[in-house]
Order: sequence, then C-alpha cells, then structure tokens
Amino acid sequence: MTGRTGRPPTLDQVAERAGVSRSAASRAINNTIHVSPATRRAVERAVRELGYVPNVTAQALARQKGGAVVLAASHDNAELLGDPFIGQVIVGIATALEDTELDLKLLLCNTEHGHDRVRRMLRRPRADGVMVMALRGDDPLQRMVEESGLPAVYGGLPLHGRPDWFVDVDNRGGGRTAAEHLVGLGRRRIATIAGPVDSHAAVARLEGVTDALSVAGLDTTLVEHDDFTRDGGARAMERLLRRDPTIDAVAAASDNMAAGALQALHAHGRRVPRDVAVVGFDDLPIAQLARPTLTTVQQPIRSLGHEMARILLAVVDGESPSSVLLPTRLVVRESAPA
Repeated sequence: MTGRTGRPPTLDQVAERAGVSRSAASRAINNTIHVSPATRRAVERAVRELGYVPNVTAQALARQKGGAVVLAASHDNAELLGDPFIGQVIVGIATALEDTELDLKLLLCNTEHGHDRVRRMLRRPRADGVMVMALRGDDPLQRMVEESGLPAVYGGLPLHGRPDWFVDVDNRGGGRTAAEHLVGLGRRRIATIAGPVDSHAAVARLEGVTDALSVAGLDTTLVEHDDFTRDGGARAMERLLRRDPTIDAVAAASDNMAAGALQALHAHGRRVPRDVAVVGFDDLPIAQLARPTLTTVQQPIRSLGHEMARILLAVVDGESPSSVLLPTRLVVRESAPA
C-alpha cells in the first residue's frame, strides 16, 4: 500500500494515524523500551491500516539498547541509601518508569574509590541513560558521566557548569522564603546553618537567606557550614551559640540539620520557638516527628525524581525536552509558628 501521494507510508503518517508522537511510534514499531500497551496497540493498528514497512536498519539499531537507566549518586558512606530524600527521589523515578520496560540501576560513586566500576556500569550497552544526583564541587562522577557519552539528566545543578538537561528546585527562592518568614515574626538575630560549600543547593539556599536579610537590613554574617545531617546541624548550632548567644532564629539548609539544631538548643536550655525560632528545608518525615514539629520549606522531592526520568526518556528517544525548575513552599508548624 502507498500513501495519498503514491509513495510508501511514512513513520510520521503512522504516528498521526495512531494519535501518538513520532518517537512513541518508533519505539512501538521497533519493539523497544518504555512503550505502554495502549500505545503499542494503536501503532500496530496504524501499521496494518497503512501497510507501513519498517526500516530494517533502524530496527537493528534500536535493539542495541540495554533496557536500563542508571541513577548515579556521589556519596562518602553507605548511609546515603538510608536517606529519606534519596528514597523519595527513587519513588518518583519509579512512577515515571512503571509503564515502560526499563530497569533502574542504582550506582553509588564513592568520591575516593570505585571509579573503574562506575565507568564499567556507564559503558554501553549496559545503560541507555543516566540520572545524576548529589554532586559535590569538582566531582569525578560528573566527568565520568560526560565521558560516557550517555544521555544524562542532572537532579540538582552541579556547582560548576550547566548541563544540557537538569531538574532542580528553586533553592534560592526557598531560602529567601524561610528568612522572610523569620523576619516577619519579628526576629532580628537570624543565623543560618548552611550546607557544604561545595554543594550548589547549599550555596543557593544561603544566597536566598542572605537576600532576605539584606533587604531587612539585618546581619548576614551569622553563618556556619556543615554537612546535611542531624549531627552536622547540631555541630553548626553549637558553634553559632558560642559566637552569639543572642541568636533568636535559625534557618537551616535541611530538615536533618534543623533537627540537630533543635537538639543543641534544647541542650543549652533554649526554648523553641519562644527563645529561638527554627525553619528547615525539605519537608521530610523528620519535620513532623521532631519536637516541636518543624516549620520548613517544602520541595517536591518525588516530582524531582519523576521529572528526571521523564526528561531522560525523552532524551533517549532523540527529543530535546526543556529542563525544569520546581517551586518550593513554606509549611508552617510549631518551631516557627505564624
């Protein structure tokens, strides 16, 4: 059968008849990954009706794909797997992959060791694409991903460079929101427990806090950095209290750090929120388990994972999707009530 012009029917015509995108039609015809049953049936019906004959060379290339995507994250210890943030990211990714035939491989890259293993995992045809998380500074993982030639989507911007595709949250806006809330409560000695200086998210959140404090004419120098953990938050809070016992509010770069700050404040006899108001960032389960419960800047963590996977699927299909910046919002609880 030929088309209306006398020429053989095209893939575009099949896609139009099936009511799907060209890339989805191609995946269904080549019997490759991430095709829903409904899409496959619609394309098969359009192929029969039009008499479309697939390109044999294109089918052979499609079958070379590995049927898996990689979530690669830098880490300094195995505790990363127990981090609720990473867990929610994985749930978001899984929802985007549930109607596909793709496997998800988790790859933890120690910043000091294991580089050969990472390179082997990223080498074709073991993976069709990679999602990258938790980069720090001049992270070797970023370089290895770039060298692999695989389609890559970054969850959070790296500190250096701007990748072609990324999903991030409005970290700077979230930091600004946290500080503005504390200023609105009448607090004037507002300290910041900031994350690591080699983390883009930590730097952006600190910039947001600084923006709001500067506008309010308040001191912006009450800052201590540490890692995104409960212990890190407790250490930073201890240092801040030694520097300035008059602190009446704290904006922490993560809920885990904020929980550590609560612990240190309690140990020093400071009442929250009466003496010191505390705001976290993330809205992880610990925010509601803390005592008092944490006011926090909520970021859509599952959406972060879902959008990373959605964009990667599009890139693997040869499309050019746009990167995404997700919004944040303030969730008011007991540690800094309105």
